Amino acid sequence: MPRPKIVMIGAGSLIFCKTLTMDILATAALQDCEICLMNRTKPKLDKMEAFVKGVVKENKLPTKVTATLDLRKALEGAKYVINMIQVGGVEAFRMDYEIPLRYGVDQCIADSIGPGGVFRALRTIPVLAEMAADMNELCPEAILLNYANPMGANCAALGRVAQVQFIGLCHGVQTTLDLISRYVEVPKEQVDFVCAGINHMAWFLALRDKRDGRDLYPLLRTNIEKPEYYVNEKVRGEVMRHFGYFMTESTGHLSEYVPWFRSSRRALDLYCDQPGFGGASGAYYNYCNMLAEKYKTVDYLATESKKIGRRSVEYCSYILEAAETDHTFRLNGNVRNDGYITNLPQGCCVEVPVFVDSRGLHPVRIGDLPPQCAALNQSNVTVQQLAVEAALTGNPEYAMQAIALDPLTSTVCTLKDARDMTREMLEAQKQWLPQFAGKRLAAKPVIEVSRDTVAVDVPLDPALAIAHRFQELAK
Repeated sequence: MPRPKIVMIGAGSLIFCKTLTMDILATAALQDCEICLMNRTKPKLDKMEAFVKGVVKENKLPTKVTATLDLRKALEGAKYVINMIQVGGVEAFRMDYEIPLRYGVDQCIADSIGPGGVFRALRTIPVLAEMAADMNELCPEAILLNYANPMGANCAALGRVAQVQFIGLCHGVQTTLDLISRYVEVPKEQVDFVCAGINHMAWFLALRDKRDGRDLYPLLRTNIEKPEYYVNEKVRGEVMRHFGYFMTESTGHLSEYVPWFRSSRRALDLYCDQPGFGGASGAYYNYCNMLAEKYKTVDYLATESKKIGRRSVEYCSYILEAAETDHTFRLNGNVRNDGYITNLPQGCCVEVPVFVDSRGLHPVRIGDLPPQCAALNQSNVTVQQLAVEAALTGNPEYAMQAIALDPLTSTVCTLKDARDMTREMLEAQKQWLPQFAGKRLAAKPVIEVSRDTVAVDVPLDPALAIAHRFQELAK
C-alpha cells in the first residue's frame, strides 16, 4: 500500500502547524506517511520544513517530508488535507477589530461572527472554494479537515462547493468538558455527554455520570449560582440561567454572539472587562499581534524541542488514526446540516457528534434542539449564510446585510452605520477581496425629515387610524 499523503495547507502558521504535525508524528499508525507542507510564502515554509525534517531525523521515523508553494502540486494524490490558512494575516485582522470599534462595535475575538468574522469569511471562502475545486479534481477520495475560522461560515461554504468529505475542527467541546468536570467534581473521562448546535455555540444537551447514570445538570446549575463558580463563567453562566443549557466557548467568544454583554459600557463592566477572564476589547487581536511582532526577531521553531511527546487535545491525529486503522473515534465536528439538527436550516453548518472509521465520517442525527437554543443558533446562522452569499457571489449588499443582522452590531449601529462600516472595510481590505473588484456598496443618501415636514396624504392602515383616533381623544 502506498504511504498516505497528508497535506498541511497554511504551513506558515508555525505554532499551529507544529502542534498538528507533532501529533501526527507521535501516532504510530501515521508515522509511515508523507507530510506535504504547503504555504503561499517561502520563508516560513522553509523554517517549518527544516523543523519537521529535524524531528523525523532525531526520532528515526520513516516519515517522508516534502514542501511546496504550489497548491495543486500539494493536492495531487492526497489522502488527507488539513487547512489552517489565515488570509490577510494580522494586518487584515487589525482592520477587522479597529474599524468596527470606531462605529461602537466592541469585539474581543473578532474571528467568527460580528464584522470581524464576516470579513474573515469574505477573505477566506474564495480560497476555500478554489481548494475544494482542486480537491474535487485531484484527490476526490480525500478528507478535508478545516481549522480555519470563521468555522461556521467556512464550512457552510464548503457544503455548497466541496464534493469531497470534509469536517471542521475546533477544541471548544473538549476544553469546555474539562471545565464542566471540575464544576461537577466528576473526572472528565467519567462524564457522558451529548453536545450539539453550531460552532462556538454548541449546547451540552445531556450530562451524566457514566458510573451510576446520575444526571449532572442539577449539580452544575446549583454550583453556577455560587459566586466562586459564577465569577469564572459570568457570560456562559447567565446564558445557562436564562436559557437552560451550558454552552461551549467562554466569555470572549460568546459575548460577541449574543446582544447582551458587549453592547454598552455597563454590560462590558459587568460581564467582560475583568482582568483574567478573557473578555477584554481586542484581546485576541492584541495577542496575535504580540506574537507576530515577537517572532519577527525570534525564531519560534529554533527553541522548540524535536523530541516526540504526548499528543495535544486537537482532534486531527485521532481522526487520521481512526481512518487508517478502522478503530472508531468519536468527536464533535462541523459538517453540512443534512438533517442532523432538524430545527436549523438544511445546508447550514452544524456541530454534532461524528464517528470516524476507515469508511470516513459519520455524523449523528440529533433531531430538534430545544427551541430556545435553536433560536440563539439561528441568529448566528443567518449571518453566516449571508456572509457565504457575499463571498461566493461578490455582491457587497449581502456583506452589508450580514453585518446589519449580526446580533452585536445591531444593538449599537443604525442601518446607515452598518452600511458605512461595511463600505469602509471593503475599501480597506480590497487587496484580499478580489470577488468585489469593480463593485461598490451603494451609498444610500440621507433623507432629511424635520418636524415641519408634511406627510403625503394617504389612507392610514386601519390599526394606525384607530391609534391616531385614540391619541386625538386623549388630547
